[in-house]
Amino acid sequence: MRRSPGTRTRMGGLPYPRLTLTLAALWLLLQNRFTVGALLVGLVLGVVVARVTARFWPRRPRIRACGKGLAYVLLVLGDILAANVHVARLILFRPAARLNYCWLVVPLELESPEAIAVLAGTITMTPGSVSCDLSADRRSLLVHCLDNDDPEGTVRLLKQRYEARLKEIFE
Repeated sequence: MRRSPGTRTRMGGLPYPRLTLTLAALWLLLQNRFTVGALLVGLVLGVVVARVTARFWPRRPRIRACGKGLAYVLLVLGDILAANVHVARLILFRPAARLNYCWLVVPLELESPEAIAVLAGTITMTPGSVSCDLSADRRSLLVHCLDNDDPEGTVRLLKQRYEARLKEIFE
């Protein structure tokens, strides 16, 4: 079996040991209880997924600032909670005819495919917004907003709040 340059193995022949352990941990969380059998199934799934997907990762994503990555996750979790409350208020108290939905084109400075994927996922996970399309040249992202009075301000906010941080983490 021929390996691409980014699929060097570590830790007992695993191409991505952290991915394996993360998938095993997620499997245990989905089980709602800890058993040795669930742990073994999670580890087997983690190994299989890591090996099968290794060829799709020609190089490992470079994360330059793990601490900033954790801060980013906490920021996004806080934003998701706040957006849930905001969207719930919109749904409960504002008639649909008064929603100011809009489409935004967010120009991207990010070059890393992983960073772009995290940005798109962040926008989609935050209630009230959805990443819909990435341009063919990966220079802009199309986003739909449920309610927005200031499209230009929202683009600036997305770039400052998320893209700038992801640039520090990945590039």
